[in-house]
Amino acid sequence: MAAGLAAVCAALLAVGATAAPTPDITLRGAMTGADHQTYREVPFRVPSGTTRLTVEFEYTGKDQKSVIDLGLRDPLRFRGWSGGNKNRFTISESEATPSYLPGPLPAGEWKLVLGVPNLRKDGRADYTARIHLERGAAFSGFQTSPLKSGPGWFRGDLHMHTSHSDGSCLSRKGVRVPCPVFKTLEAAAARGLDFIAVTDHNATSQNEALRELAPYFDDLLLIPGREITTFYGHANVFGPTSFLDFQLGSPRAPNLATLLEEVEKAGGLISLNHPGQPSGEICMGCGWVAKPTDFSRIQAIEAVNGGSLALPKGAESVISGIPFWEARLNEGLRITAIGGSDNHDAGLDPSKAGAIGRPTTVVRAADLSQTAILEAIRLGHVFIDIGGGRDRLLEVTASLGGRTAEMGDLLSAASGEKVLLQVHVVGMEGGAVQIKGDGLSLLSTWKQDISGADQVLTFTATADGARHWLRADVRDREGRLLLLGNPIYLAPP
Repeated sequence: MAAGLAAVCAALLAVGATAAPTPDITLRGAMTGADHQTYREVPFRVPSGTTRLTVEFEYTGKDQKSVIDLGLRDPLRFRGWSGGNKNRFTISESEATPSYLPGPLPAGEWKLVLGVPNLRKDGRADYTARIHLERGAAFSGFQTSPLKSGPGWFRGDLHMHTSHSDGSCLSRKGVRVPCPVFKTLEAAAARGLDFIAVTDHNATSQNEALRELAPYFDDLLLIPGREITTFYGHANVFGPTSFLDFQLGSPRAPNLATLLEEVEKAGGLISLNHPGQPSGEICMGCGWVAKPTDFSRIQAIEAVNGGSLALPKGAESVISGIPFWEARLNEGLRITAIGGSDNHDAGLDPSKAGAIGRPTTVVRAADLSQTAILEAIRLGHVFIDIGGGRDRLLEVTASLGGRTAEMGDLLSAASGEKVLLQVHVVGMEGGAVQIKGDGLSLLSTWKQDISGADQVLTFTATADGARHWLRADVRDREGRLLLLGNPIYLAPP
C-alpha cells in the first residue's frame, strides 16, 4: 500500500472508530414535582432480528437535586435496574452491562422504566433516551472509543484461557481452581500489553466478565474471542460475541464452509491455531486436518504458539506453525502470521513458555480500538515478538519509484527494477536480520548483523517480474528466532 493511501485508510479507520452512530429511537419527556417518588414506564418497539440494544440516557435538573433512576423491561420479563449509577448500558444475547441480564431480544413492546426518588415540588427534569438497535452479529468492541488515538505499534496476546474453559490458577489458599477472568487481565496489564483476546473453548460466557471489567481496565483493549475447538483442528475467532456453532462434522456444521459462513456473517476474523501440533490422545484435535479447507477465507495463522517455546528450537520446534504458514504463502495466499501464548494459568511466571504475552503479537494500527487492531491484522501489519519484550521493534518497508509498502502490503515491480528493503530494528543489538521468502534469489545480501540498539539495515532486491514474498526475521547470536515478520509481497505491474 502506498504511503499516501495508508494515511487515508488510517484516517478513515480513526473516524470510523470514534464517530457517534445515529440512534434508531429517541425518547423525550419531562418529569415534574408531581412525579416525585413515582415510576413511569416509557414504551418503545424492538423489531424482530435485533441482536443488541444500547440505551444512552441523560436528564436535566441535577443542580436542583433531581434524580431519575433507570431500568428496562422486555415483553416477557424484567431485564435490569441500574438506578442512578449508569447513563449507558448494552444488552445482547451473550453479554450485558452489569445490572442487566443478557439473553434473546424478543420483538415487541419494551419499556424503559424511570423511577423518581427525588424531584422538588416546583422542579422539572427533561430527559432524553437514545436507543441504538443492532441487527447483525458484528460487534465493534466493549470500549466505545479508542484507548489511544493515532497510529502506532500496539502489543497484545491473542490466545488465552480462563475459568470459562480450562484455565486454572492458585487460589488465595494455594489450591488450584478455575481462574477468574480478572486474573488474566491483571497479568496482561502487568506485562505492559495494549490489547488481549480471551479465547475460551467454544464459549462466549467470558464476555459477560469482559463487559464488566472493561471500564476498570481502561488502558487494556479487550477483544472478544473464542477458540472454536473441533475434532479436526482449533481456530480462534476474534470480534463477534454471538454464538457460532463449533460441532464440525455434525448436522449443525456439516463442513468447514458452513462454519466460515457464520464467522463471515458475524464480521469475525479467524485464525488457525497451532496447526503444526499433532492430533491424537496427547492433544485431541490440535493439528489442523480439516478437509477441505479454503485457505483463501482464512485471515491469520498462529505461526507461534506459547506451548512450543518450551521445546528445543523454541518457535521453530517440531510442532512449530511456521512451516504450515509458509506453505500457504508458497501457494500464493496472503495470510497474516500471528502469535498467542495459549495461556492456561494467569499466575504463570512471565519468564516461562506460555505465560501471558509470551509470545506477543505486535500490530501497527490506526489507533487502539478493536476495529483498528483487527483490520491491521487482516492487512498483515504485524510482527511476532517471541520473547514478549516491551520495547522491541521490527519495521520493514519496501520502496520503488516513489511507492512504498509495509509488512502485509503488495508492491508492483517489473522485471529488472530495483526494490529497496529497509529493516528498522530496535532493542536487538548483537543479533542479525535475516531475509526469508520464496524470492531469495532476488537479493544480493540476505543476512546482516545488528550493531546498534536502534538501527536501519538496507537490502536490495532485483525483481524478476514474478510473484514473490519476502520477510525479515531477527535472530540472536546463537541463531534462535526472536522476531518474526510478515511478508511484503512483490507482483508484476
